[in-house]
Amino acid sequence: MPNKKNKAHIIVVGNEKGGSGKSTTAMHIVVSLMKKNYSVSVVDLDSRQKSLARYLENRLNYANAHDLTLSIPDVYILSRSMEGDVDNMMFEDTKNFSELIEELHKDSDFILIDCPGSDSNLARLAHSVADTLITPINDSFVDLDLLATVNPDTYKVEKLSLYSEMVWDARKHRAMTDRGTIDWIVMRNRVSTLDAKNKRRVNSALKELQKRVSFRYVQGLAERVIYRELFPKGLTLVDFRDTDEKVTMSHIAARQEIRRLMADLNLPEIEKEKPQADLKGNVA
Repeated sequence: MPNKKNKAHIIVVGNEKGGSGKSTTAMHIVVSLMKKNYSVSVVDLDSRQKSLARYLENRLNYANAHDLTLSIPDVYILSRSMEGDVDNMMFEDTKNFSELIEELHKDSDFILIDCPGSDSNLARLAHSVADTLITPINDSFVDLDLLATVNPDTYKVEKLSLYSEMVWDARKHRAMTDRGTIDWIVMRNRVSTLDAKNKRRVNSALKELQKRVSFRYVQGLAERVIYRELFPKGLTLVDFRDTDEKVTMSHIAARQEIRRLMADLNLPEIEKEKPQADLKGNVA
């Protein structure tokens, strides 16, 4: 497990467009980590939608209603400041964010921060402290536009987007602050299992962009109904052994996607499971 003499590893899930599967991705990462007995704290910066916080609330309610023992992390909803002028609001945002993250470092192995689907000061602060930044995008040129402008005739990358430039600034800020680095991972979600010309073109554009922006490009989650069905129950595919849910071949294939994703994230020490402790605290 991460050495607690050091700070927690911060995972930021960021994308300035909605509907990319951020909350589903974040939830599966959180539960996968907790299944390995890591201490995980969750920060939801989208105080309006609160998608990840609501996912976790559904999880608690479902566990109580069905007498299930499910791992549930502490979740914190951080709202942006609305008082005073712009400078005062930014000062309060920075103060509140820094104090919360500093407090969570004390008892967490991992801190996962879910950003809103829009640009905000809190989102920029989160990006600047990320150790691992995960940007889910749908398998389309509409979502690719979040990262770069693509030529409509050749499908070649012409220029970087505002979001890519913001990540670049966050990387520079991180390097100057503590000489740290941000491992930026772009993952394609809702990928069709069928081959298509659009799918190949998006893939080519991402590989070209990868060389220019320096991110790691990985396969994310396929387009599966099961991911949408899990939200009301607050469940993930990692939980199915702990529930009475019927397992299908689609579930098994999706679970393999989650395992592959966790391996691709290359989080510190994640390949080594933390020893399980019994109720008395004895390590097995």
